[in-house]
Amino acid sequence: MALTSLDRKLLGWSAAFVISQANIARLLGPAAPRVAEIQTARSARDYTAILDGMDATETARYRSHYYPDFIHPAIYAVALRTGARRLAELTPLSPTTRKMLAAAPVVAAAGDYVENVVGLHLLTHREHITDATVRGTSAVSITKWVLALGSLAYLSQGFVRVWARGR
Repeated sequence: MALTSLDRKLLGWSAAFVISQANIARLLGPAAPRVAEIQTARSARDYTAILDGMDATETARYRSHYYPDFIHPAIYAVALRTGARRLAELTPLSPTTRKMLAAAPVVAAAGDYVENVVGLHLLTHREHITDATVRGTSAVSITKWVLALGSLAYLSQGFVRVWARGR
């Protein structure tokens, strides 16, 4: 089966995602585990303790990841939406599923932008770290992960089923 225009777009955006994610991981280096810890912190005390636990090099690496992470959400949102469009061409999807697969990546990316703006601000202005801010940002982060990974999981199982049928 020849690749369609949408297949090529999906491959291109997926490759862009992988490259972008690898670049962010490279920038973070040993500070990478801090991202998940910060994004799921439950209190100002926990958030501050995580930041205080980083040395100057880790803090610099952590700060540096934000700049490409202002492009990354758009990349994964487009990749997921493109995947949803292609899956819908290959197999019947209900109108509700189509709407969810179109909206979830956009909402996830929007949450990622909120998380990035707040995280970068708090890194510079620690006096603004409060329980409410941390809990709110963590809720946004967790929602982002659920929506993005949920979309990816749905698309993955859908494509596996299509490929198993031999399409």
